[in-house]
Amino acid sequence: MLRFEDPWLLFFGLLLVPVFYRYWKRTGSAKIQFSSLAPFSAIAPSPNVQLRHSLIVLRCMGIGLCVIALARPQAGQKETEIVTEGIDIMLCLDTSGSMRALDFEREGRRTDRLDIVKEVIREFIQKRKNDRIGMVVFGEQAFTQCPLTMDYGVLLSFLDRIEIGMAGDSTAVGSALATGVKRLTDVPGKSRVIILVTDGRNNAGRITPETAAEIAETYKVKVYTIGVGVEGESPFLMETLFGKRYVYQKVDLDEETLRHIADKTGGLYFRATDTASLEKIYEQIDEMERTEAKVKEYMEFEELFARFAFPGLLLILAGFILENTRFRKIP
Repeated sequence: MLRFEDPWLLFFGLLLVPVFYRYWKRTGSAKIQFSSLAPFSAIAPSPNVQLRHSLIVLRCMGIGLCVIALARPQAGQKETEIVTEGIDIMLCLDTSGSMRALDFEREGRRTDRLDIVKEVIREFIQKRKNDRIGMVVFGEQAFTQCPLTMDYGVLLSFLDRIEIGMAGDSTAVGSALATGVKRLTDVPGKSRVIILVTDGRNNAGRITPETAAEIAETYKVKVYTIGVGVEGESPFLMETLFGKRYVYQKVDLDEETLRHIADKTGGLYFRATDTASLEKIYEQIDEMERTEAKVKEYMEFEELFARFAFPGLLLILAGFILENTRFRKIP
């Protein structure tokens, strides 16, 4: 980038160039009195006479370059360094049998809870930057599907492989939360967050949700809990004697425990009853858990005075020499 340390000098200095031009044009025209120039009209002017006017242009260019030099032109570069510290996020995803409920819709068609949750989580991951994200899946058991990583492509490929029932049909909320806390504390980090998504009640595992919440609080892990599913009965597509039929069943969502986990760890509890509300919840979490960035700017410039001053002085000197030698006029 190019800048001028004294731009005001450049502005006023260049205004003087046309003034000098008019002055030299007037003073450079010598006149003699003669009765008539008719006898000389047929004589063509010599090349020296034609080029004599270029001396004024030469001087003006020299003055212009000197003015630019006095304005202190500087060339350099500006570098920006962004220093950020990402957030460690563990996604705990329920894959129990109740996630087969078809109470969500996408583009007008019924979709089970897991498919919608996976789609919304995918969008959430793609929006994050500079964060390490991992994934725990749970049902009757809880295990790490993907450890903390900044390779979002690998993380998304593990997300695609998640299926209903892969960890059993029951719901071990406490074990999932404890596993997520363990994975977060295995690596150093200042900001630790767990997003736990479930549609049921803890009915499996050796660790209770209350105990897992205490562990999360001890290690300063903030937990956002999301309960998915409509209130009341939800449709399940099941095989019957008459083929596949929708059977309505009530899924028991333990909102009180999920709210307790969030309150104890400094997080929030959300209820998602449709696709739009689930998307909004993840957008809200995305806004709340933003990484603070510190921006440092470095500017380094080089003075270009000599690159303009020397050529300008040479042009002025060349004009003076040529005026008194090759293009000298008498009188």
